[in-house]
Amino acid sequence: MRYTGPKNRLSRREGVDLGLKTPGSKAYASLLKRLNIKPGQHGVRRYRKLTEHGRQLREKQKLRFLFLVSEKKLKSYFKRAIEKRGNTALFMVGFLEKRLDTVVFRLGLAPTIASARQLVTHGHIAVNGKKLDIPSYQVKVGDKISFLNEKTASIPYVKEVLSNKDIIIPKWMKRKGKVGELVSEPNTELVDRLVSTRHVVEFYSR
Repeated sequence: MRYTGPKNRLSRREGVDLGLKTPGSKAYASLLKRLNIKPGQHGVRRYRKLTEHGRQLREKQKLRFLFLVSEKKLKSYFKRAIEKRGNTALFMVGFLEKRLDTVVFRLGLAPTIASARQLVTHGHIAVNGKKLDIPSYQVKVGDKISFLNEKTASIPYVKEVLSNKDIIIPKWMKRKGKVGELVSEPNTELVDRLVSTRHVVEFYSR
């Protein structure tokens, strides 16, 4: 099942900002203050040293929560990736990065993946001009991503993120105004900053 509990708890459990809260919000400020404190009543106690399997598990969980996907879904991406010839981690991350909700988020059309998923499921997003409400849809190179209705840009959190000039669009995407496009296959550059994909592959390869 997909995690639906407090998102700050996930980032605190992993000790990194997983991008699950909107920057500038009170919840985000609270997270930054407590990021190094593990959740739970014993959060301040020192944790035991992780075993190799424990490290693999934590990296896998980080990847899951970074994209807010279920265990079943992430494992299915791994199985599809391992069937391809080449870099398994690259293919697995590619499937995650090409999800429609991820693409909407990366393009700066929504402040978080969770809000991007909400826009998709509520029918606010169009792919090549046609409504698509499936967050896991695999965007293809050349696909144009936009709002189905111009009114969507007036939603407060959408309006705010669209006005943010500091958002950096990944090099495999481009955006002009409110329309974005996947221009090439994604790489692991953004994910590698937070997750050891090698450990994730090792976890599922056992």
